[in-house]
Amino acid sequence: MNVNQFDTWLEFNGPVAVTLQEELEPVHGKGEVFFPPTFALPEGAKSAPSYVIDSTSNGNVALIDTVGSQANRMEPIFKDSDYAELVPKGVVKIGDREVHILDAGHRAADAIVRFSDKWDELRSAFLAIRDTRDAKPLAKIAPTSLVFGVWDSRDTQVKLPRLVGATIRAYGVEKLTRSAQFFSATEKEETHELASQDFLSQVGLDDAPAGRSEGGVISREGIRRRAVLNLVALRALTSSNDEETKKVQRYILGLALVALLAPSSRFLREGCLLVPAEGTTADLRLVDRAGKREPLSLAEQEAAAFAKAAAKEFGVGEAWVATFNPESVKEAAAKKAEKKAQSKKAGK
Repeated sequence: MNVNQFDTWLEFNGPVAVTLQEELEPVHGKGEVFFPPTFALPEGAKSAPSYVIDSTSNGNVALIDTVGSQANRMEPIFKDSDYAELVPKGVVKIGDREVHILDAGHRAADAIVRFSDKWDELRSAFLAIRDTRDAKPLAKIAPTSLVFGVWDSRDTQVKLPRLVGATIRAYGVEKLTRSAQFFSATEKEETHELASQDFLSQVGLDDAPAGRSEGGVISREGIRRRAVLNLVALRALTSSNDEETKKVQRYILGLALVALLAPSSRFLREGCLLVPAEGTTADLRLVDRAGKREPLSLAEQEAAAFAKAAAKEFGVGEAWVATFNPESVKEAAAKKAEKKAQSKKAGK
């Protein structure tokens, strides 16, 4: 595989993005019921969690999977045996448990890393980006943080955008409701003297009706997964010199292409198992600076071969194991409490 294959994408006047669109449908087929996620309402609202459905001039649009959720589904692919060699294995030990950094919600800036003995090294990597625009140190330790975005909001304030992002939405949506009735295995005369009816219902010893709740949706105009690889943001990643910059960009591009093209998990939650719409294939396009969208022929296997070549050239960082430090959490809490007390005292 030629490691220079995509170098035209890395030039200043190169294309701005690679886009992918997939047509999906419920496993039972088009027009069948499936379940979007429910989201909590603002604090103080009395309504139960509900779907996010927006009314537009072209009909109702439902959010089926958020950009954050999609990233969390794509990132663990780098634990798969086919791709594990592309990134360093990073693990944080918390007592008897181990957490892979690919499973940490905030990646390299996650609290489990920040309160571990790996933080000094990672903090230096964030500062290298902030102070000298050198992304190489972070690419050596936690490269997927450069692919899926990271924000060290509690320390260095370094914020890097997602290079690969995806969402799933359904169009022409009609919402359904549901209810239920639980029937206890006991007879009333067997339990009615033991406790109140409310308590018996709560513990499953009396019948308990359920009120109406969200009952799924039907999509009349299709379900679409749209993903984008932001080449402008990729070109913003630099290193100590032009040669090192090119190596970093090629390496991260390889990881991003694998994340974009590898089959994503379509079992999103209970009641939401999606499959490609029958008779369709994914639409992959390269978008230039003028907005022209040209069809792009690039298979997962080709992307993987490029990623492996770029990783070899760059030199994948060494695997690492960090240890979570509970004492550092206590120290941080004490400092915050002291600062709050001082502020309160000064305000009197």
